[in-house]
Amino acid sequence: MSAYEARRQARIDRLQERATRTREQSKRLIAAGDEALSHIPLGQPILIGHYSESRDRNYRNRAVGKIDRGMALDRKADELARRAEAAAKNRSISSDDPDAPEKLHEKIAKLEARQQEMKAANKIIQGKPKNQPTDEKIAALVTMGASEAAARKLFDPDFCGRIGFPSYALQNNNANIRRLKQRLEQVEATVDAETTETEYDGFTVCENADANRIQIIFPGKPDEATRSILKGWGFRWAPSESAWQRQLNANGRYAAKMVAEKLTA
Repeated sequence: MSAYEARRQARIDRLQERATRTREQSKRLIAAGDEALSHIPLGQPILIGHYSESRDRNYRNRAVGKIDRGMALDRKADELARRAEAAAKNRSISSDDPDAPEKLHEKIAKLEARQQEMKAANKIIQGKPKNQPTDEKIAALVTMGASEAAARKLFDPDFCGRIGFPSYALQNNNANIRRLKQRLEQVEATVDAETTETEYDGFTVCENADANRIQIIFPGKPDEATRSILKGWGFRWAPSESAWQRQLNANGRYAAKMVAEKLTA
């Protein structure tokens, strides 16, 4: 397992552990609240004006408060579990992944192959007799890798009456190819990048190529106004790096530039 995969798995594990702990705490609070309420005789009202009124009301409020907090924690546990599941299922290619260039090349190749397949299928479908599902056309589509059912379905008009692969499908696929190629250029540009530092009065801006982060480093804890500027431009405190950082890319560089301008104004 690479260092990147280890970090990814560690994040999933942390979310799952937090979800489990939060769920257990929720159950304890709800059980404690239920236990407290069980000691109140069924149907027993608060005796208004009685010397016990204040004590009884506080007792009930504490019990109900525990249940309310438990329910809130249960919802929080659901959200943590959802985030853990989403992280585990996420198959997007991160720029932090050292194998990102190779994975992007593979994804681009698959999309380009898909583009050619859709064009070839449309050419078959539009052959004479145009848009008619002849045995020869079905056989040709099956030879390309489609099942017979899928091949025949291509001749069914969509809601706009279009046959085969509509133009928007090819356009969208082509747009994804262009987007991934642009991203590949950006990722490959960082492979051989070197770490650089720019000194300012009171802070340093570091393009950390090894961590793939652009970092702003202060000699001590910045004041609240400075922290607000940093957060406003997407920088987050990373204790392990002792720096405020975000991903090293064009947007990150622009954000660092704007922060530096504001802090040196």
